Amino acid sequence: MDEAPWIGTTLAAARPQALAALLRYFHDLDLAEEAFQEACLRALKTWPQKGPPRDAAAWLVFVGRNVAIDAVRRRAKQAPLPPEETFSDAEDAEAEIAERLDSSHYRDDVLRLLFICCHPELPATQQIALALRIVSGLSVGQIARAFLVGEAAMEQRITRAKARIAKAQLGEAGVPFEAPGAVERAERLGVVAAMIYLVFNEGYSAAGDTAAAREPLCEEAIRLARLLLRLFPAEPEIMGLAALMLLQHARAAARFDGEGTVILLDRQDRRLWNGPMIAEGLALLDKAIRHRRPGPYQVQAAIAALHARAARPEETDWAGIDALYATLEIMQPSPVVTLNRAVAVSKLRGPAAALAMVEPLGDRLSGYFHYHGLRGALLMQLGRPREARDDFMSAISLATTAAEAAHIRAQLDALKQEAAEAGHGA
Repeated sequence: MDEAPWIGTTLAAARPQALAALLRYFHDLDLAEEAFQEACLRALKTWPQKGPPRDAAAWLVFVGRNVAIDAVRRRAKQAPLPPEETFSDAEDAEAEIAERLDSSHYRDDVLRLLFICCHPELPATQQIALALRIVSGLSVGQIARAFLVGEAAMEQRITRAKARIAKAQLGEAGVPFEAPGAVERAERLGVVAAMIYLVFNEGYSAAGDTAAAREPLCEEAIRLARLLLRLFPAEPEIMGLAALMLLQHARAAARFDGEGTVILLDRQDRRLWNGPMIAEGLALLDKAIRHRRPGPYQVQAAIAALHARAARPEETDWAGIDALYATLEIMQPSPVVTLNRAVAVSKLRGPAAALAMVEPLGDRLSGYFHYHGLRGALLMQLGRPREARDDFMSAISLATTAAEAAHIRAQLDALKQEAAEAGHGA
């Protein structure tokens, strides 16, 4: 399969539509997943020789559907076949499914699946974890990192959530599989939005060799947010969510150099930022603000907008960013929010003021890469190299990507260079 590295990216991009369709056909999470995986295996065998199909998702649905039908027939004594009218009898089955993929009904299958996964009878952590696993195909390890828990604990959450839905399919007490109505959709909106943003962050946080491979996660999250806007066109927080992701993703081409090393925001080549994407994000944010119902996504989008509107780093409105983070601390208190605000404070009032904000966060963020990275940078600016080195070493031990580790090593090299110059000067 090495001769066709594009296949993995294609399969990942097609997963949400294909799996959602198989789930709608068979109402069985495990069966839909097994069918999709088998379809992927067949794609790995046939696509390198025959090339990609006209519509990858349609191909996977067609092949996976046949796999699932065979599985249902083998279980015929335990469960009846789905109604015959569920299946296509057209001669060109792939074209038939592709046409349905383009219809509004079929296009909403992914959102339908999201709302099913985010049922209020499931604990919030299970809702989001299940949706990340089922809809976007993230590994248990990736989801565990997003929640800052161990893989075993996350595996249990996902298994329990799937079991609850499976009970409903067997007629037992559990989570109804049917697509939710308008009231239920509104009740689950916040959890669905959080799940979409977690999917985005899983792609956005990728670096080095994995950045390009996981970029489709960002695009998928933006696509889902746009679909949410179709269902909730007057909901300002969904506008804010979409704006936030667009403004952040617009910087993708400038965030890493040719070797995959992280380029900090104030050193990025802003000519590489995606202008049309920024314009779309700013327009959505302006529309959201006019509703006068502020929320956390809108505030975060407003922070991203202040960065996007600065033609040069020195033109950044750090006072505005500080004020917005202060608002976010009230709306959504979190040590990570305070940590981010400390960056703005360092620009406004210097590293000592920022360090005073960061110090009390140590107990809660001792296992967080960015806490040690920022603390080390502030200590370095304050001329405290030994303490800075300790924090940088802690940051390296907590790095989740090679790019993060490389960035911290560059800081350590700068410390060594400063020490060498100081010794030479003496």
